[in-house]
Amino acid sequence: MTRIAFIGLGNMGGPMAANLVKAGHAVAGFDLVPALLEAAEATGVKPASDISQAVSGAEVVVTMLPQGRHVLAAWTDILGAIPSGTLVIDCSTIDVASAREAHDMARTAGCPSLDAPVSGGTSGAAAGTLTFMAGGTPESFARAKPVLEAMGRKIVHCGEAGAGQAAKICNNMILGISMIGVCEAFALGEKLGLSHQALFDVASTSSGQCWSINTYCPVPGPVPASPANNDYKPGFAAALMLKDLRLSQEAALATGASTPLGAEAAQLFTLFEKQGNGGRDFSAIIEMLRG
Repeated sequence: MTRIAFIGLGNMGGPMAANLVKAGHAVAGFDLVPALLEAAEATGVKPASDISQAVSGAEVVVTMLPQGRHVLAAWTDILGAIPSGTLVIDCSTIDVASAREAHDMARTAGCPSLDAPVSGGTSGAAAGTLTFMAGGTPESFARAKPVLEAMGRKIVHCGEAGAGQAAKICNNMILGISMIGVCEAFALGEKLGLSHQALFDVASTSSGQCWSINTYCPVPGPVPASPANNDYKPGFAAALMLKDLRLSQEAALATGASTPLGAEAAQLFTLFEKQGNGGRDFSAIIEMLRG
């Protein structure tokens, strides 16, 4: 049993913390939203009144927060309240620069650290099947791996500080681009008189196959578990996809990388969100692409 503090108990953090409890760990949690703290308590997480109380006595601290500025603010409080040697893991999806700054803060405090963003959405968080992309020293990764395995199925060490965020940004840029391509193909197929099932049966088993069609098909019918069969209730909200695409474009600008399809995907999801669709699943963009 490991004593773990979990900061950020939202749609992803709540079920992740619950899975740590299921694995036999002692988990203390904190969130600014009282309702989220109450929901986590129902799963066995010990609620704390603030960050300092949550991290008191913790061997490992995990954060799952919206943006880089939130992570840096939380880590300032965390690192001021824990002894050196405490492992600190950030599972948020944030910009690489902020992730590296957080690592620098932890290093100064004498604490091993890891940036370990996740892929798999809310369903993966609940099922404990997330993929973790980790950046940090090999020693930090080895120490964190047993904790991450309680929340995920695949744990990948991508490199040094910030490498986990870099991998997540690149992966989700691929996802945003590929989903738009799949949606365009189904919209075209509809105009040409193809049934959804016919196009799926061909594309999912030939050169068009990808996760966006095989696992997350954006039209009702072919993949029963996809959000398209549940009125596009989000497994991964369009607003979160837009956040990740914007992070990819910030990184591309900072490094001089050419990402024309990533830039176009970011523009399309910006328009989709402005139409009031930020809370819907990102695959619902097919409705806008139909014109």
